[in-house]
Amino acid sequence: MKVDSAHVVVTGGGAGIGAAAARAFAAAGARAVVVADRDGEGAAATAAEVGGLGVEVDLGSEAGVASLVERAEAANGPVDLFFSNAGIAGPYGGPEVADEEWTRTWNVNVMAHIWAARLLLPGMLERRRGHLSSTASAAGLLANPGLMPYSVTKRAAVAVAEWLAITYGGNGSGVGFSCFCPQGVATPMLETWRREDPSSRLASASGETISPDEAAQALLEGIESGRFLILSHPEVQTYTQRKAADPERWLGGMQRFQAQIDAARAAS
Repeated sequence: MKVDSAHVVVTGGGAGIGAAAARAFAAAGARAVVVADRDGEGAAATAAEVGGLGVEVDLGSEAGVASLVERAEAANGPVDLFFSNAGIAGPYGGPEVADEEWTRTWNVNVMAHIWAARLLLPGMLERRRGHLSSTASAAGLLANPGLMPYSVTKRAAVAVAEWLAITYGGNGSGVGFSCFCPQGVATPMLETWRREDPSSRLASASGETISPDEAAQALLEGIESGRFLILSHPEVQTYTQRKAADPERWLGGMQRFQAQIDAARAAS
């Protein structure tokens, strides 16, 4: 879809990829941009940059997503493009992570996309116009060593987007779907991870770290060209193809990578 003259909602827009995406959509001619974030000051600052509406909201509940959609539609009419970008890293670890942490990560990284679709798809299908775009991660196609809740929820986010595209994206529905899977982007989430986990620099060294503006440009180009899977790092496609071609070899390489990370954590 073309962003020009569209009503766009961006979640997680207070900083990082979300803020950069809001700027990119505005520069591409969006008629209205709504910026949502649980950091109200961040949302307001980004909204001021793009002449849009800032909304403080927690996307970890259906009520939060519903309140955002209601405010956006009250201000600007039907939503044309919903960029469901808000996400959290979740805690380090695996099965031992507490249930409440798993639930919080699941709600923000997966259910928020489902709730947005539940609220917006009926109207988009009726109007035969609209686009649902969601941020997953390269971890959703591959894996993120050390962060099981993040890896699992981002994999699920890819599956959600695929299912929606398969079910509602054909037969001339007029509704588009895209899934954004960036790798290393210089966001506050990445910087916090690098600061708090001494092994994170090794884990994030598998590709170039790009700026949020570069990531947002890749996103915008992907949406406007009608691509479903949007990658900001070409090497992710190579890794995904290698994984599909020889899963055992890929798994062995990831196990060796995990051993290096474990050694780095033990030495810190």
